[in-house]
Amino acid sequence: MLIALGGLPGVGKSTIATSLARRIGAVHLRIDTIEQAMRNAGQKVSGPEGYLAARNLAEENLRLGHTVIVDSVNPIATTRDYWHATAARLAIDLVEIEVVCSDKRQHRQRVESRASDVRGLVLPTWQQVLDRRYERWTTAHVVDTSGRTLEETLSQVEAIVRQRQP
Repeated sequence: MLIALGGLPGVGKSTIATSLARRIGAVHLRIDTIEQAMRNAGQKVSGPEGYLAARNLAEENLRLGHTVIVDSVNPIATTRDYWHATAARLAIDLVEIEVVCSDKRQHRQRVESRASDVRGLVLPTWQQVLDRRYERWTTAHVVDTSGRTLEETLSQVEAIVRQRQP
């Protein structure tokens, strides 16, 4: 199974993905980590490079029988199509989850107070989050983290994932 988590920075994607991966024994692929490693190696990242690397890593792990969680902003249809094509090519289930934080004050507080856990990664400012291009995502389950504990959110995400398991 391939689980694609997406949403704006600061909504809780990586926290959810990390906890879910531990709980279900999945491989966690984080685009921020991949792209920052590329930058740290002196490569310019200006397009889909990180998503393409994650797609290939996901495929390798899916072929081994692992569940894979891809954690990224996933802002446009093109990036989302990578996961659809991968799932179709491998004939596996795809679960798409868009993580949101509907309370703008809480979202802003998260963005402004978090620290990077990826060496060298510069986190976006609140204004950069607001200005970011983000296309409507019509094929994903929506999970709102506003005012909810991680445990409550994980319970909802796990229920969505269980619906897709054989």
